[in-house]
Amino acid sequence: MVNVNKLRGKIVECGLNTSELANLIGIDRTTLYRKFNADGETLTIREADLISKELNLSRDEVNDIFFSQFVA
Repeated sequence: MVNVNKLRGKIVECGLNTSELANLIGIDRTTLYRKFNADGETLTIREADLISKELNLSRDEVNDIFFSQFVA
């Protein structure tokens, strides 16, 4: 499960909003909002990679946001 609250916080820290981020990663804003409202469960690996690059996330931030649930 994606930590959507942390992701939204990073978006704001980078001076963006969800619509601008959607545009930067090449998807429709309503699609990104829908994915966020589903706790990020439908985000693809490609989309997560694009988001992490656009927000310049560190490896730890990527793990905290996109892999918030411990996988054994």
